[in-house]
This record gives sequence, structure tokens and C-alpha cells, in this order.
Amino acid sequence: MKRISYNPLWKKLVDKGWLKRDLQQKAGISTGTVTKLGRNENVTTAVLVKIAEALDCGLTDIAEIVENMEESNVKAH
Repeated sequence: MKRISYNPLWKKLVDKGWLKRDLQQKAGISTGTVTKLGRNENVTTAVLVKIAEALDCGLTDIAEIVENMEESNVKAH
């Protein structure tokens, strides 16, 4: 099964020299949402749009679909 990863978002923040709190302020999102993003948990598309607008980029620049490594490891054993 696949899952979402926000690794591209964190790379984008580094490239821009932003901290998580900068993202929070500029995108108008809560600390709880930033925590969810850090855990690769689901957030609404409205939140992703706010982030993309704040970073002046597209959704594919901040999120990607990846293979769920935990399930891959279970299948391999």
C-alpha cells in the first residue's frame, strides 16, 4: 500500500531557508498541522493549497506518494 510523504516539503523549506514556524506563519496553519506533516499524517487539501501558495509552488513540490516501507518489510518476511 502507498502512503503520502512530505519530504519534498521539508527539502523546499531548507532551500528557502525557512523554519517550520516560518511555514506556519506564512501559510496560516496551526502547530498541530505542522506536527501532522512531520509525521506524514493526512491533512486536508485546503492545507496543502495554503502551503503551496505560501511557497509559490505546486502540490507535487511538497508531497509525494511512496511505498509504505513497514508493509513492504512485512511482505518480505
